[in-house]
Amino acid sequence: MKKILIKIVSVFILLLMVNCQEDNLGFGAIEAPSNLKVTAEIIGKSAAFPNGDGSGKVKFISKADNAISYKYIYGDSEIENSPGGITEHPYKKNGTNTYMVTVIASGKGGITTNQTLEVTVFTNFNDEVSTKLLTGGTAVGKKWYLASSEKGHLGVGQNDGDATKNYFANYYQAEPFEKSASCFYDGNYTFALVNGKIEYKQDNKGNTFFHNSYKSVAGGVNGGDDACLPYSTSGTKIVSLSPSTSFVSKNPKETRVTTGTVMNFSDGGFMGYYAGASQYEILSITDNRMLVRLVQANNTALAWYLIFSTSPAGSVVNPTPITDYTVLKFSDEFNTDGAPDPTKWGYDLGAGGWGNNESQSYTSASDNVIVQGGNLKITAKKVGSGYTSARLKSENKFEFTYGRVEVRAKLTTGAGTWPAIWMLGENYATNTWPACGEIDIMEFKGSQPTTIYGTLHYPGNSGGNGNGGSTTIANAATEFHIYKTIWSPESVKIYVDDVLFHTVANTSALPFNKDFFLILNVAMGGTFGGAIDPAFSQSSMEIDYVRVYQ
Repeated sequence: MKKILIKIVSVFILLLMVNCQEDNLGFGAIEAPSNLKVTAEIIGKSAAFPNGDGSGKVKFISKADNAISYKYIYGDSEIENSPGGITEHPYKKNGTNTYMVTVIASGKGGITTNQTLEVTVFTNFNDEVSTKLLTGGTAVGKKWYLASSEKGHLGVGQNDGDATKNYFANYYQAEPFEKSASCFYDGNYTFALVNGKIEYKQDNKGNTFFHNSYKSVAGGVNGGDDACLPYSTSGTKIVSLSPSTSFVSKNPKETRVTTGTVMNFSDGGFMGYYAGASQYEILSITDNRMLVRLVQANNTALAWYLIFSTSPAGSVVNPTPITDYTVLKFSDEFNTDGAPDPTKWGYDLGAGGWGNNESQSYTSASDNVIVQGGNLKITAKKVGSGYTSARLKSENKFEFTYGRVEVRAKLTTGAGTWPAIWMLGENYATNTWPACGEIDIMEFKGSQPTTIYGTLHYPGNSGGNGNGGSTTIANAATEFHIYKTIWSPESVKIYVDDVLFHTVANTSALPFNKDFFLILNVAMGGTFGGAIDPAFSQSSMEIDYVRVYQ
């Protein structure tokens, strides 16, 4: 009997061993990823700009045998998982900086292989418009206050990829003066421009309004309601600006409600409501009102919203209303491949410098102008020792007085390129320039890849003395932006991505009260474009759409 039991036990153990062996075979071999290859493409890199166009963006592509996911450690304190191995990362620190990037490829069972590389990238982020509105452009600075009389001056909403809800306070909005029993409205916030840097001082009158999970920062006990606690905010902080990478900044254009600029406060600086954040995205800003968004540091699923006013009482100051136009009267969406629509566009042809010592000859050839893949492409090319390009115009096809013009475009690369989106008075043949008037909605120099110009030309203010302004965007040649003007009897206002950067008051004495037509072109060299890069071969301005509302 004892021998039988031993045999039964032995058979049982043998079966267990066989089953376990089969399970191991079913799991599969565990192999570390091999042949890891990583490439880094610096956006906007060229012979003239070896470290990129100033956007700070680098596209990474990683591939490895037996890898199922990748992790990027970017060298700027940010980390990202990328299952497919392809990602684009914006570096925010201004200047030319070198970063050590580590890529970790993971295989089955968590076995990893890694590779480290250096990337040197140029970032030139400088939001001059927001800086001036924020600080007043002076060392004295500008004071801001909580807009206590405005609904939603404090609010909270979701922070995720839902583009229908992630850009406003959809969970809670404070009623006017709701927090008046607290210290929340007592303080003021001063921003000043000192030697090119933004300095910030918060006078909280001795007390700060804390989120309930941060009361321990001031010696309180976390939990319960938000509360005012004694807390020192003395001293001067430095505020640096950087491009936004928030969910809102990645929304479709109809819900991309942001200036695209983030304020980064040094030394733990914050504005008004303490929720652990020192980064505040400017969603909108005018001379007297600012809306900011911050992500709660210990709960990144929540985004808080604060509205500030320059009124000491916190009352809402209604800005001067802007005449706007909402009825679409003319558009070209460029959805049909081939030559541009001849019912909407004609051409200027030939050479001769065009009054600005330009080097190109304009043609209507498909090499220089074509609708392709949903975009109009105007291409300047080097041909022999000269250059060809194209110049489209709506003359005698669509001419108008007053309205809103919007053009979504991606601009050229290469020193000497000079793309422009502009309008000319239709009576230029009998009322010669500058008496006919000219409205430059957008001009760009390839030698200055982060600067956008907007200018009006008229008697007394023409050529190099035009009435103009400029603004800065980091990626004009790599991403589409909306160039816009609102032209009314009262004024001509010029915008990039709905951010106003230049205004000219309109009067009956100016030539901006009659019909104009549209012009789209890429010039080469000349008095504005400047010296042409000897290595230039070709570059295109791509236009997604042109729309005119009245």
